Amino acid sequence: MMLDDDAGDIHPLFAGAPTSTEFKKLRKRLVREVREAIDAYGMVTRGARWLVCLSGGKDSYTLLAVLHELQWRGLLPVELVACNLDQGQPGFPATVLPEFLARMGVKHRIEFQDTYSVVMDKIPAGRTYCSLCSRLRRGNLYRIAREEGCSAVVLGHHRDDILETFFMNLFHGGRLATMPPKLVNEEGDLFVLRPLAFVAEADCERFARAMNYPIIPCDLCGSQDGLQRQQVKAILDSWEARSPGRRQVMFRALMNARPSHLLDPALFDFAGLALAAPGTANREDFTQMPPKLRHDD
Repeated sequence: MMLDDDAGDIHPLFAGAPTSTEFKKLRKRLVREVREAIDAYGMVTRGARWLVCLSGGKDSYTLLAVLHELQWRGLLPVELVACNLDQGQPGFPATVLPEFLARMGVKHRIEFQDTYSVVMDKIPAGRTYCSLCSRLRRGNLYRIAREEGCSAVVLGHHRDDILETFFMNLFHGGRLATMPPKLVNEEGDLFVLRPLAFVAEADCERFARAMNYPIIPCDLCGSQDGLQRQQVKAILDSWEARSPGRRQVMFRALMNARPSHLLDPALFDFAGLALAAPGTANREDFTQMPPKLRHDD
């Protein structure tokens, strides 16, 4: 797909984009990876209307820009509504996002709900706020999506978020699970989509910085030290520093599961495995034969 430099053939969210070859490659990579994730997980449904959640961070700005770029070029046949939930954090610059979205010509809704006071009241000092904060935020976003007639809530979680969540579940939750790129909420009436699933966090950061989007930091959870996610992130950073490309290899592993080489009997019928009668072995008969994998002795 060609990405033209003509300002008349570009969404306003990309207006003033750098003209360097490096940035053009970054932009093409982002568009390609988002398209691949949307196609791979069947995110587009007929007549869809998506609530694109915008926090004001680098990831959500990247999500917003790439989705509108795809829609602008006729490659994403859905209606997009940007939404920011102002959670009442002290010092939150409430005018930044409304002014930015209006200037960009992006259809949007700004909602104020003081979940900050609820979190501060319910969580003891020294404990992390993220879990309750995210639950309250998600509940409000579901409500807004229904009010706006949307079929999906679209979040800005990227590849690194997905990897970090996997290792948090592995280290602290005792399960192999992470953020899926597509799921249905508990009520069964909304999709939750993550089109940035294949996108590296570093690319989001480079893109948002190059576009000079007005970044709004999260001063609630981001200011707390010792969070599990920060610890996992540090581990992944150290692995990546010693072996560049390690994150992408691990991410590919999440797309290449082998239930027969794990230990969950609910996923693979270990009890049903049987040996062939002597002299009758035929590889085509082994319909449950586990695939060959590398084993380190």
